[in-house]
Amino acid sequence: MSQTTDERLRWTTADLELLPDNGNRYEIIDGELLVTRSPHWKHQEACGRLFAALDGWSQSTGLGRTAINPGIIFSDADNVIPDVVWASNERLAVLLDDAGHLTAAPELIVEVLSPGGENERRDRVAKLKLYSARGVQEYWIIDWQTQQIEVYRREQASLRLIATLFSNDELTCPLLPGFVCTVARLFA
Repeated sequence: MSQTTDERLRWTTADLELLPDNGNRYEIIDGELLVTRSPHWKHQEACGRLFAALDGWSQSTGLGRTAINPGIIFSDADNVIPDVVWASNERLAVLLDDAGHLTAAPELIVEVLSPGGENERRDRVAKLKLYSARGVQEYWIIDWQTQQIEVYRREQASLRLIATLFSNDELTCPLLPGFVCTVARLFA
């Protein structure tokens, strides 16, 4: 009996446990396995600099927590590892499972683009749809190659592009009162 196109292999969170610990990052979106290699140095710098800015703001205000590369297990078929997230203290209290994974959407998710069309489609299409459906309030896509940030904000029950910021612009967010970061600071 042959397999039809509607009967494709669906990966689950349990399947991830069987994959080798070889430096690759494994994610599942809608049952599809996505594999990425270790990111470019500048990708990691942008993640680290944004984390530092968000974490410094979080520590000074006490309003929430920031993490780099946390696992988010939305469901058995949707298990992702965003680059940076921020969650309010109230939200974080209900998001974490006993293994320390997020089980629902934090308020803010950030992805830093990796080179290549497949990587861009994953962050700009697949993850945007997933994060929109799962209730993320704000989603930032950072492109270290063009040194810009796309800001998506929840409007009318979905994430919509509200701004594209360039080096001379300042990154702010209604979720983070008083947070300001110049875009150029992330790419210095």
